[in-house]
Amino acid sequence: MRNIVGLAATACMLAACAGQPPIQSAPGLTVIEGQAALPVPDRGDLVAEDRLALVGPLDTISVNVFGVPELSREMQVDSGGRIAMPLIGAIDAGGKTAAELARDIEQQLSGRYVRDPNVTVNIISSVSQVVTVDGQVVEPGLYPVTNQMTLLRAVASARGLTEFANEDDVVILRTVKGQRVAGLYNISAIRRGLYEDPSLYANDLVVVGDSPQRRMFRDLVSLAPLLAAPVIALLQ
Repeated sequence: MRNIVGLAATACMLAACAGQPPIQSAPGLTVIEGQAALPVPDRGDLVAEDRLALVGPLDTISVNVFGVPELSREMQVDSGGRIAMPLIGAIDAGGKTAAELARDIEQQLSGRYVRDPNVTVNIISSVSQVVTVDGQVVEPGLYPVTNQMTLLRAVASARGLTEFANEDDVVILRTVKGQRVAGLYNISAIRRGLYEDPSLYANDLVVVGDSPQRRMFRDLVSLAPLLAAPVIALLQ
């Protein structure tokens, strides 16, 4: 009987820890209560800030040379970050923006092959601009980075957290100028608006930590029928 009482007390304690106080206004967050309507976003709120999009190995791009359909085509960047163009041969594309690559192609074509070439390059699909989501998420893996990619969006792309995820132990690992940096975040606090949902960039690694307390709680619940059986037998 003592084991069962202890189990119940532990379960209650864990349940109490899981409770959250009501969300409140804070710096950077205005809480609107009752039936009041949320303000309508303006045009600037609906447009994400442009990020630098770079061409990388195995990305698919389109090259259009205005007025020269023979040179316009869709192609895949090779594993070394290069593309092959008619007349001018191989060109380094990796690490360049679409506009930078277009200028390089124009310079190679200009004078010798095409008079005043006008080239546009578009990234059709990117496999190099991805973020890695690992740890206690339903579907760990690589996910493409967009202008609006944030921590919560990445977790949602990975089908959310597992039952054993530790919401206050989420790490973003990033390399900046050759130096590894790490940020520690609390998903529960972000969901409650206590601070901004951090942006993610290509090559970021997101790791969601494990919660031993949640595992212990599940184990205690699974053991409850076994602990209760001797007591039931004595009462019969």
